[in-house]
Amino acid sequence: MTRSTPCTACGTSMKATRQTVRYDASGLPGVTLVNIEVWTCPACGDEEVRIPHIEGLHRALVLTIVQKKERLAPPEIRFLRKYLGLSGADFAKHIGVSAETVSRWELGRTAMGATADRFLRLLAVTREPVSHYPLEQLKDVARRAPRALKAAFRIGEGGWQLATA
Repeated sequence: MTRSTPCTACGTSMKATRQTVRYDASGLPGVTLVNIEVWTCPACGDEEVRIPHIEGLHRALVLTIVQKKERLAPPEIRFLRKYLGLSGADFAKHIGVSAETVSRWELGRTAMGATADRFLRLLAVTREPVSHYPLEQLKDVARRAPRALKAAFRIGEGGWQLATA
């Protein structure tokens, strides 16, 4: 059975393909999604990317970010804060710094300290129970200079998983 979706721009029946796409909406410049359904209108060229189980994708991103050995890069700080559902001011209150400090971290004007880095990672992983995250890694985190995440994710039967890092 062939599925059909009308184009929201012109009403023509769209065609589905599987593609690798950049996930710019995350704010993380190095993230791509592998084998994602992309619907394209043959008449007007309009495209629609369909990302299944986006909450699971975001959780996979969080777990990948918090397990990296380098300090958090500015886009990762922003992503984790937003994942936690905190405004910059609320996050600043939770962590004990000014809202301006959080802004400087997220803009890359000031490096986030090692303690704040570890605390943000801990907040991100404890928001939901995570049984496979080894807390022992926290002592080794944040000793290296920041390096932005570059990873591809693939959806499978068990949800979103890291395809390459």
